[in-house]
Amino acid sequence: MYSMWASRMGLSVVRCAPQAGTSVLLCPRQTRSDSVASYNGPLHQCPSPGMSAAAPKKTKLQESKTDHSEALTLAESCRHFRRFITDPGLISSILEGFAPCGSSRMAPVIMECNPGPGFLTQALLDAGHKVVALETNSDFLPSLERMQSNANGQLKVVHCDFFRIDPWSEGLVQPPSMYSSTLMKTLNITEVPWASDVPLKVFLMLGHKKERILLWRQIYSLYQRLSVYRYGRIELNVFMTEKQYWKLISRPGDFVRYQALSVLFQAACDVELLHKEPTSTFLTPSKFRSLQMSKSGDAPCENLCLVQITPKRNLFSENFTPTDGGIFVYMIKQFLTRRKSKLIEKLDNLSPGNGKDMLQSLALPVDIVTGCIYPEEYKLLFEIMSRSEEFNRSFVLDEICEDIEASSY
Repeated sequence: MYSMWASRMGLSVVRCAPQAGTSVLLCPRQTRSDSVASYNGPLHQCPSPGMSAAAPKKTKLQESKTDHSEALTLAESCRHFRRFITDPGLISSILEGFAPCGSSRMAPVIMECNPGPGFLTQALLDAGHKVVALETNSDFLPSLERMQSNANGQLKVVHCDFFRIDPWSEGLVQPPSMYSSTLMKTLNITEVPWASDVPLKVFLMLGHKKERILLWRQIYSLYQRLSVYRYGRIELNVFMTEKQYWKLISRPGDFVRYQALSVLFQAACDVELLHKEPTSTFLTPSKFRSLQMSKSGDAPCENLCLVQITPKRNLFSENFTPTDGGIFVYMIKQFLTRRKSKLIEKLDNLSPGNGKDMLQSLALPVDIVTGCIYPEEYKLLFEIMSRSEEFNRSFVLDEICEDIEASSY
């Protein structure tokens, strides 16, 4: 039954090694950890008559430092560990990761999360991008709002934490928590069909200790088209640890790094490495430097990777809906817990007695283990299994509810 169904749907997977060139690796720049660089980009200032050619450049640098001095002081004295972007070379590298906005009115909005002093924010505005700045710390809001008043409508500042959008608990919420419906209405962003172009690019930095939790929250929302993903294919541009990046792109057979998040992100998104940067380039509050750096959980020479994660246009279809997405996430999470366990045993638990037929429909060995299945094959297996009358869907749904409750904040 399953092989006939697979034939009708044209489901075939070629088992081969991963294709070369799936990501772009840029060599990290060498920076000095004992210096704090400041953004010296253009501030739309015209030189006064009689000024020499070299004078305007010096004036702009001085004005940039003055404009951001208050915010830099706040960043230096921040009580909680954060990384701030102030290095001119790093800012240029980040700008290269965003496609030129040109003159198109449909260019996606860039949502910058926790801009802090606002060096990157100003650079994005100077490049012609329309920016939404979501800042968690209210101390940075005054300087960002002054920038907003001079941005001619290009910038919108909101007191909001991207990772506290749509809390699982119901009822009224207070900033920086916010419902996505409220945020999108404030920004005049409306829902678009899933296959449309990316309407919003989100730039954010994952905290070392919570990056897995935050990635899981995005996966739950993405596969079920909840939260910001109700509005279309939201693109994430994320700074994460190099260790976590290699886990996301790992392939079958790597029993250490190939995990549930690897399968789920690769099945749903195009994952591309845009840039790699030493942690020493980022400005951190003074109390967390030197010997205090261990509090952040970072190794002294650890790199951060800027990774672009773009949901695929063909993720959803009549054979794979957002309702199926939540069940698929749970299935993969359970299957990849033990990556050397037999896949047929897992399939038989969800669809009793049909595991062998499902494996044969995709020409997979009967004794294959869960850590040797490609993400595309897992998605095809799920589509076949979900149409089986024996599929124990209610059992999976109960487990999903328990899992979501345990991961809520």
